[in-house]
Order: sequence, then C-alpha cells, then structure tokens
Amino acid sequence: MPIRSRLARTFALAASLAACLTSAGCGPGSISPAHADDSRGLPMIVAHRGGTADYPENTLIAIQGALENHADAIWLTVQLTRDGIPVLYRPADLSTNTDGRGAVATLDFADLERLNAGWNFARIDAGGTKRYPYRDQPVRIPSLAEALRAIPPAMPVMLDMKATPAEPQTAAVARVLDEENAWQRVLIYSTDAAYQTTFAAYPKAQARLFESRDATRARLAAAALSHTCEDAPQTGVWTAFEFARKMELVETFTLGEARSAVTARLWTPEAVKCFRTNADVRILAIGIDNADDYRAAACLGVNAVLADSPQKMRAIRASMAQPLQCAASAR
Repeated sequence: MPIRSRLARTFALAASLAACLTSAGCGPGSISPAHADDSRGLPMIVAHRGGTADYPENTLIAIQGALENHADAIWLTVQLTRDGIPVLYRPADLSTNTDGRGAVATLDFADLERLNAGWNFARIDAGGTKRYPYRDQPVRIPSLAEALRAIPPAMPVMLDMKATPAEPQTAAVARVLDEENAWQRVLIYSTDAAYQTTFAAYPKAQARLFESRDATRARLAAAALSHTCEDAPQTGVWTAFEFARKMELVETFTLGEARSAVTARLWTPEAVKCFRTNADVRILAIGIDNADDYRAAACLGVNAVLADSPQKMRAIRASMAQPLQCAASAR
C-alpha cells in the first residue's frame, strides 16, 4: 500500500483511539486500538520517543516513521531550553545523542537547532559494521510545538517530563498546549512526582496525567510481596510501569542490611486485577520489544505497550495468531 494511503488510513483509524483516550468511556475491556481491524484487540503500540530503535529518537523523522509503521500513540520526552522553549530530548547531556555537549537547559533553542540529533544513531550493516547514517543527513532537535504540528490531531501523544524543577517546564508546556489546542490529545507522565502537583493546578478538563510512578510502584510491590491490593487507582486513570524491571531488594537487619539484585516482573494477573478494581483503569507496560513479551502482555489484558521499534512491533502484531494461546494463570 502506498505510504500516503497508509497514512490516511492511520489518521482515520486513530480518531477512535483519541476519543477513547480522552474520555472515561473506554474501559479495559473495550479499549480499541487505532488499528483495531489489524490488531484484533491486541494491546496498543506506543512508539517510545517516536521509535528509538528505528530512527534518531525524539525527532520529526522518528515521528513520521512511527506514523508510517502504524503506531497507535506516540511517546515523546520533553526538556526546557535556557530561553524557555520545550523541546524533545531525553538524556542529561547533549553528547549522548548529538554532536554537542552540555545540558539542554544551558542552551537557547537557536543553539540547539544547530546540533545534529542523529549524530550517534547507529545501524549495523549486512557485514556487521556499525554505520552512522545521519552524520551526513543531519536531523534537528524539534520543539514540542513543531512535534505536535507534525502529528495528526487524532493521534494520542504521551509526554514524558524530564527536566527539574517542575514548575517552569510545566508552565512552558501548558503554554504550548494552549497555543496548539492540544490538551485533549495529550497525557502527561513523569518519574518525578512534582509534576503531579504542578499540572494539578490546571483544570482537570485540561491536564490529563498518568498516575504517579510512586503510587504505581508501591501498589505493584504490595501485590507481589504481600498479595494485597492497596489504594486501587481511581476510575479513568492511566498507569505505567516496566514490564520487566531490574531492581534491588533490600532487607534491613539490626546489624546492617542485605541487598539482592533481581529482574522483577510485577505485572501479574493479581496485580492487573488490583489495578482494575475501579472501572476504566488503563495499563501501559513499558519496555516490550519482542513477540513473547507482547503476547504475555496481551494475555494479561494490558491496554498498551511502550516499544522502541514500531516497525518491529507492527510485524509482530500482524503475525500474532488468534485466538491467543495463554496459560490459564495468565488471566
């Protein structure tokens, strides 16, 4: 199918997801991905930073790739420039992804525009050699406003707030969402609980927030370790946590402590049941990039997965046999 036709179809189908995302009428049993006719009710595919494995992350070319690869929503990371412009960039230092260095907050937007956001993006060719295709084809760090204009209005966008302190970034992002009339298609996420407070100052009809990560983690831990369900999320809330997470278990003694490194899978049938005590609670599993994990997430009834490669996940979803073969304990 030609790219233009695929994109037109993507935008039309995404409208149903946008309505679902921004209302309380889309519960865990009825959530409808943007590509419902393709996915057969499988979890939504959310393009992590636009698709960090497919293209230079958090760039306009990554966003375009996510649309062409039928992502159902796009996750973008936001930081604030020295002159108060929200831009798309994740790492603490510009040298991680670009040909610059220093923190985003130390430069004006005009300075950032001169950097190549694809400088360190590498691919391995057929001969096993690492190539840097964008060193000769520079791509810019875009502003949040540019990104929103590049994404069809019907496509849901999840914004991960990375900068601190939270207050100035919240005010700057809110200003952009006002100017772009984008509140209704955006969900706000952050690992920093301060953003829950700063965005709470905006009317609930506008600011749509993921549950705080602290609350999600505490409930998952309680379900896993004490088999209790503590303070289930309120109706209509989105929650997010890694599908598998490297963690450290700390046991405290009178004379010291012991630590054990573990890779925890906290999304279990018991946990999902707890999170869905109230209606219309939606779950995003972070870090799913292979068929086995995607199938496991689907069997759990997870609503969405955050994936680094929409291109790869599109193929996995298309090849997923129906009905799903799930172990009895998976539901």
